Amino acid sequence: MSKWSDDDVILYDGVCIFCSRWVRFVAARDTAKRFRFTPIQSDYGAKLARAFGIDPGDPDTNAVVHGGEAFVKSDAALTVLSQLPGWGWVRMLFAVPKPLRDRVYSLIARNRYRIFGKYDACFVPDAELRARVIE
Repeated sequence: MSKWSDDDVILYDGVCIFCSRWVRFVAARDTAKRFRFTPIQSDYGAKLARAFGIDPGDPDTNAVVHGGEAFVKSDAALTVLSQLPGWGWVRMLFAVPKPLRDRVYSLIARNRYRIFGKYDACFVPDAELRARVIE
């Protein structure tokens, strides 16, 4: 994947209820406040998405920039989780073959609106989380 100057930025679909819950889940456990978030619907998020080959109009993955590199699909989720206090054990899931992990990830991603729903507009985080959102 390409390099990106900002580090520890999570790109997510801001109208996806599941994705927004993912952001709140990470933020609540990220006691060091290392991760920042950007909805793909924002100017910054769309630019980041395009830089990594993700269609901002039809996102099929979230992504995270960590260590200057972008990770997508299951690699993104496992990379983020493995950086959270008490979640280091998920690193062992990298042993599961990537095609299998990504197949499961893609199945959920393709059906996320149908299963979890969709907001009419990007969700608005509370003030504390808002300070960690890049638009």
